[in-house]
Amino acid sequence: MLDLPRLKRIRLMRRPIGQVFFGHSVLAPNYKFLPGIDIRIEGIEKIPKEPVIYAMNHTDRFNYFPFMYKMWKLKERYITVWVKGKYYESPIVATFMELTSNLPTVSRGYIITKDFALTIGRRPSQAEYDTLRALVNKDATPGEDSSTVDVSAIPKELFESPRNILGMDFDPRTCTYAVGINRVFTAMMAEFVRLNERSFQLGLDLLVFPQGTRSIRLPRGRIGMMEIALRYRKTIVPIGCNGCDHVYTGSLPIGKAGTIVYRIGDPIPYEELAEFHIDEDYAPFSAEAEERHRDKFQGAVDLVMDRINDLLDPEYQFSNDLQSTGVRGTSRFI
Repeated sequence: MLDLPRLKRIRLMRRPIGQVFFGHSVLAPNYKFLPGIDIRIEGIEKIPKEPVIYAMNHTDRFNYFPFMYKMWKLKERYITVWVKGKYYESPIVATFMELTSNLPTVSRGYIITKDFALTIGRRPSQAEYDTLRALVNKDATPGEDSSTVDVSAIPKELFESPRNILGMDFDPRTCTYAVGINRVFTAMMAEFVRLNERSFQLGLDLLVFPQGTRSIRLPRGRIGMMEIALRYRKTIVPIGCNGCDHVYTGSLPIGKAGTIVYRIGDPIPYEELAEFHIDEDYAPFSAEAEERHRDKFQGAVDLVMDRINDLLDPEYQFSNDLQSTGVRGTSRFI
């Protein structure tokens, strides 16, 4: 599973040997011969030479594989990808993710859901999750009173049982449940930010799905990518991925015959986002930063999502309500 010790032991490489091995042993045979897949990248010449953040729509489990493969083969560029913490539930998949230099994203939702499952022995219902998320969010927001949240329907064991929450000890005699969850989130997110910094130091490109979860139709973007992009002044390259969901239709990383088209948009340098610049240091993903600068983060990611939308075939463009058509509920976390 994804916990604090695992985040601390992740080691990134300038030339990720796991990516190279997987590319030679699995992707190359699949794309070239068995059954053969046509991968097209339109506008590859637009990508700057310096490391960038790719912002791509997320239609299926593996729609970054063909792009990573092509960038490695054509440009000798290596990419690290933000992936969900749920993919670290399986020891085999977790090891694969580490060896291929992916970065597991951290969320309060994952911590709440995973801790509940480990403590109570089942996944929380949607109502239970909504209550706990409101409790944790209020604790993390200055000026909010978490005591106003009605937790009478939540198993008392969650609040009263001393335990280790994903690598940090929780003692209900010294702090509340909400404080404990937020402490774990803060510690894990600090490691996640460190890994992003290390990626930039190594000269790796970073690939982010700003919509947050898989969806055939493009939903509204989430602010996480911009917290990093604006803090480190990175150029963003929007990418529209078309057709990959028809190639990768299952849960195994073996694609069917088909055509995948990646359209590269014009790069968005930091200077182009001047109206969203934040003229102070801030800690990405901290409650303080998100409270103070949410409008700028959201405005910037909305701009990026509009650029991605312009690169998509009609079947992948914005959904009418800007909501995800993919996984919902607590199953998106574990």
